Amino acid sequence: MSKALIIAQSENGARELSVAARSLAQEVVLFVAGANAFTNVADKVCHVDVPGNRIADDAYVSLKNVFDSEAPQYILAEDCLASLSLIGRLAAQTGAAVITGVRSFDGDTTESLYFGGVGVRYAKSLSDVKMYVIAQDAFDASLATGSDLVEEVAFIEPDCAVEKLSSEALPPASVDLGSATIVVGCGRGFASKDQLQLARDLAAKLGGEVGCTRPLAEGADWFPREAYIGVSGQVVAPHAYIAVGVSGQMQHMVGCSGADLVIAINKDKNAPIFSQCDYGFVGDIATALPALTAAL
Repeated sequence: MSKALIIAQSENGARELSVAARSLAQEVVLFVAGANAFTNVADKVCHVDVPGNRIADDAYVSLKNVFDSEAPQYILAEDCLASLSLIGRLAAQTGAAVITGVRSFDGDTTESLYFGGVGVRYAKSLSDVKMYVIAQDAFDASLATGSDLVEEVAFIEPDCAVEKLSSEALPPASVDLGSATIVVGCGRGFASKDQLQLARDLAAKLGGEVGCTRPLAEGADWFPREAYIGVSGQVVAPHAYIAVGVSGQMQHMVGCSGADLVIAINKDKNAPIFSQCDYGFVGDIATALPALTAAL
């Protein structure tokens, strides 16, 4: 029976990996270091309790032991720092290649975005054990299934450990684009920072969040960095993405490529976004947004 070992730190990440893994293997085992032992995600959870003065990355010896005992044909990792470190170490120990940014599978052939999202890459691992890093929001986490079986695995001190001296929680992000079902994206079509209130009013009416293109976060400083949607920013997958004053450059559109529905509002009828959206409205922000908000 084919088996996949998934490596995750967050529950949502574990669920996405589980869905991806079940498209490849009949049995799924989850490896979690330090974080909670998420249940109903995999057929079995191997949980490592990392000591307080160590970091999750140092659980790689424990991971190698789980790998040896479970003998999986596939390894899938969440796209986060600890999981990337763990799969990287495991790949080095086993001599396997790792394919990153995977968004879908066709058998053992992977699909991922390439060159900043302007192309699609298809790749196939020639290693005996296939190792993949899964792109965020590429698989539907709500479809994950599993049991409540948890096996506690001993933390084995590595030869070269990292000692954690202290840790401090970052302040919560001012926006939560990852879990939003509706996102209003703002581009350079907005005449001023004050005009952004029109987008916030629309988002509030819809129960959504507000994001932006890169220039508004890193150039104009109208938004915090975590609000930037694009290939080097947030990648979102809402039910609906409403792009307002967004030209539609590929680097931004990659960030909303997971949306079920893309709606564009732009006064330039020749804007590239109109060839990439499901519904498009030609109109000025100052009149179109208040009218749309009032109609809801």
